[in-house]
Amino acid sequence: MFNFKALVLATGLLTGSVAAMAAGPKAEVIHWWTSGGESAAVKKFSEAYTAAGGVWVDTAIALGEQARSVAINRIIGGNPPTAAQFNTSKQFLDIVEQGLLNNVDDIALRDGWEKFLPETVLNVVRVKGHYYAAPVNIHMPTWFWYSKAAFKKAGITTEPKSMDEMFAALDRLKAAGLIPLAHGGQPWQENIVFTAVLANVGGTELYLKVLRDRDQAAIQGEAFRKVLSSYKRLQSYVDKGAPGRNWNDATALLITGKAGMQIMGDWAKGEFALANQAPGKDYGCIAGFGARSPYVIQGDVFVFPKTSDAEAVKAQKLLASVMLSPAVQVEFSNKKGSIPVRTDVDASRLDICAQQGLSIMKDKSRQLGNGEVYLNPDQNGALSDILTAFWNKNLAVEKVQKDIALALKR
Repeated sequence: MFNFKALVLATGLLTGSVAAMAAGPKAEVIHWWTSGGESAAVKKFSEAYTAAGGVWVDTAIALGEQARSVAINRIIGGNPPTAAQFNTSKQFLDIVEQGLLNNVDDIALRDGWEKFLPETVLNVVRVKGHYYAAPVNIHMPTWFWYSKAAFKKAGITTEPKSMDEMFAALDRLKAAGLIPLAHGGQPWQENIVFTAVLANVGGTELYLKVLRDRDQAAIQGEAFRKVLSSYKRLQSYVDKGAPGRNWNDATALLITGKAGMQIMGDWAKGEFALANQAPGKDYGCIAGFGARSPYVIQGDVFVFPKTSDAEAVKAQKLLASVMLSPAVQVEFSNKKGSIPVRTDVDASRLDICAQQGLSIMKDKSRQLGNGEVYLNPDQNGALSDILTAFWNKNLAVEKVQKDIALALKR
């Protein structure tokens, strides 16, 4: 007897199997881009990967530490994703040394990564001559953002050009009944504020002496004492609701005109864009104070967990190629707020803040790595703990200097 149901089922299974074969390499990608602007940005990667014939499987996990922890546990546990997000830092060096990642040397060589990637980035993704990560952007974590509406209400007509002028602006914002400095009381955000002060008050020389050289005399010197005092002074301008606040909620205070300024990475631009606010019109962006202010390089990379599965390897290589293609780099950065990691893209398609960043990046003497490039995870964690305690407690600057000197001692 003819079994119609069996034929339908068999046909369905056959169709499904043909569709699966027709689909390109499947890539499960773990990342922590969960805010509105971040989600809009990562969608550009997924769309480009799909257009290139792949199948993107999105695994978004809030908070970077949590996402990295899940990725590492899965890699060690034998159930790795195709790719996982890390920062442009030493965060993934341990799993490189343990042999837990595939390299993408052939893609890097074919596409000429050495020709268009900044040396600071190359030194992170290239380990012992092999490329273990695909860098996808350059973030500068220490931008100064301000609300045009808040500045107008406070009677501030020119943007600050020094830390002293910034303090004066914060005082005027406070007098106008606004939140002077929008901040989220989380350790990584306090670390960003510290980095901004070190770069702009201390300058390039002191920045490198403290973070790269871990020079004990410099850490306990007068110039660094001034940096720490300025950092602590900024805490007096945040509101009582700051502790535990997410960075994007702090940015929202600028967007709604309730706060005047924020020190945050250029990913904040994604939130402004999502709210249909334009740089130069609704908000201002300051990369640093002065023509010689350093440009601190941070960013994101994707690593490729070890696998011998041919389809997974194919997916990893396709991801590396797609994510670094010039057009995708621009589309992603326009949503994310970053600047492209490539130096050969069409800058005219980027906003005025990104163009400012790209212009500064042309001067290699102004390029600095963020703290995570110079410090190992333990040192970075210890410094972060000290800075957060100093931010939240009444501690003597001299004690903090001694604590930092001990934490960063070679």
